[in-house]
Amino acid sequence: MRLRSSWTLILAAASLGLPALIFRLGGFDPGTQLEVAIFGLGILSAAFLISTGAEAAQHDIPAALSVALIAFIAVLPEYAVDLLLAWEAGKGIPGKDELALANMTGANRLLLGVGWATVIFLFAWKAGGPRRMVTTAARSTWRSLFRRPPDPQEPLLNLPGGIGLDIGILAIATLYSFIIVAKGRIAIEDTIILGLLFLWYVIRLTRSPVEEPELEGPAATIGELPTVRRRAVVLFLIVYSALVIGLSAEPFVHGLEQIGRDIGIGEFFVIQWIAPLASESPEFLAALYLVWRGSAGLGVNMLISSKVNQWTLLIGSIPVAFMAAGGSISGLISSDLQQAEVFITAAQSAFGVMLIIDRRLTARAGFALLGLFLAQLLTQFFFQEDNTPRIIFGVVYLSLTALMVAQHWRSIPPVLREAVRFREDAASEPQAAGASTADDHRN
Repeated sequence: MRLRSSWTLILAAASLGLPALIFRLGGFDPGTQLEVAIFGLGILSAAFLISTGAEAAQHDIPAALSVALIAFIAVLPEYAVDLLLAWEAGKGIPGKDELALANMTGANRLLLGVGWATVIFLFAWKAGGPRRMVTTAARSTWRSLFRRPPDPQEPLLNLPGGIGLDIGILAIATLYSFIIVAKGRIAIEDTIILGLLFLWYVIRLTRSPVEEPELEGPAATIGELPTVRRRAVVLFLIVYSALVIGLSAEPFVHGLEQIGRDIGIGEFFVIQWIAPLASESPEFLAALYLVWRGSAGLGVNMLISSKVNQWTLLIGSIPVAFMAAGGSISGLISSDLQQAEVFITAAQSAFGVMLIIDRRLTARAGFALLGLFLAQLLTQFFFQEDNTPRIIFGVVYLSLTALMVAQHWRSIPPVLREAVRFREDAASEPQAAGASTADDHRN
């Protein structure tokens, strides 16, 4: 019965993506609302398929690499949107340069402020229910003011041991992002540096050990297949999902933009927040699915890997698309507005790094990420042309980061060493990537 239901679920998800392929490849125009529904459903189905396929792939590749693969495929819509805007900027279309940077900064801030927070909340909710999540977070926050230990009943999410590499690479990329802020532009030298950093990250992931995974549901069904058939199914799911996501991203986002215009929301706000919310949905949903399945560590790992991906390769790709379309070799010049946007995004990234530096997360971290994000989003909505709120929130993020550095400074050198060393030392890891999350919360 489990075998039949698992295959039925996989086939049903694949079928939901077919209308998106048919409408896009056939050139049909169903109208804005129906277009958003069709392509949005395609993205949802693809998110399920890539998470299932990449989980099953842990039989053949390191778990950390499979998670990074999910993150890369799931973030394809964001690449499609951002590189399209950078290409149009290179063609000399007015305003597209600012929109390209707006989309990139909005996507990164959404990933931390909404994506990380939502996954943390779902884990805490499953571990103890909504009431325990809120009350233990409040008690632990109150106790911290008096330097007392946190509430022992607070759900604690322990991240996989191998995540030190992701944290270290993200920390280095974040430090470099402040150089981009100081320069006031994103150019080819940033492509080279950030591209090499991402390449180093992938090389290190490929050297991680392959371990026998503990799978459930459709992923377990695929994993039980003979080796050749299993690899063929996994390859099909990943390629099919990437195709659905790649073809669905542009019409889905443009449909949302049109709906935003119809209801009177400015283009800058739509491109920075509504479009990334749509393009980031595959990775959000894939991560939530993993958490719901009981693999909370893998779910958070996937979103952290997505952040590494976007904060290195995505930023580095923007000057390439810009220059390929005929843009200046000096790259995209940031206006005062966009310089402030990159600053607050870099500051939020620094805060995110310090939240995970000790490889543990609680609902308090989720409330901090979401609360600060919603506060700056609301402020930006009312003061869209004023840079002062952006600078203020950037300073707030950096101030909180400084406080956490003072508290967790001993954890920083090991993480940086993990990012730059070449050989994996499995014995030094407290928990293998992809391990069971049975101990994700305190007993």
